Amino acid sequence: MAIWDFVKDAGKSIFGSEAKAAEAPKNPAPQGATQAAAPAPSDTDRKVAALKQELVQLGLTSKDVHLTLRGDTVVITGKAADQETLEKLILAVGNIKGIARVELAEPALAKADTPVREPVFHTVKKGENLSAIAQHYLGKASRYREIFEANKPMLSDPDKIYPGQMLRIPQD
Repeated sequence: MAIWDFVKDAGKSIFGSEAKAAEAPKNPAPQGATQAAAPAPSDTDRKVAALKQELVQLGLTSKDVHLTLRGDTVVITGKAADQETLEKLILAVGNIKGIARVELAEPALAKADTPVREPVFHTVKKGENLSAIAQHYLGKASRYREIFEANKPMLSDPDKIYPGQMLRIPQD
């Protein structure tokens, strides 16, 4: 099992506020309906559904990958298509506001004979940019586009990174 820590208060906000979730009507019945209301989803179920929807929007879904939420920790189980997809899954769920940790319960790739490598991640510090990160890890600031490309679709612009965000560092 591998574990990565994230900055809980940094990242994309997809869960909405707890107050709004509590106020929202839970499966309102149509007017005049007499059937029993379905049980309301728990807050955890709502958050897992939001995480899964985020993965769908990023194109990182797989029927063989499953998410479990325990407090502020996401546990990923199943098989990813390849190393790059596995690393992007970790970052996509970890860089969500409210998530502090991602655990990879059973690291596996779809090709059983391919071993899972330890990913190289970098947490952005205040004042950093992709050029500085590329200089540190890849030896040349001009290689910043490689880091940008390695973090698509989570990044849409190389100038839009923020402190606390974790990024993939491509490995040759």
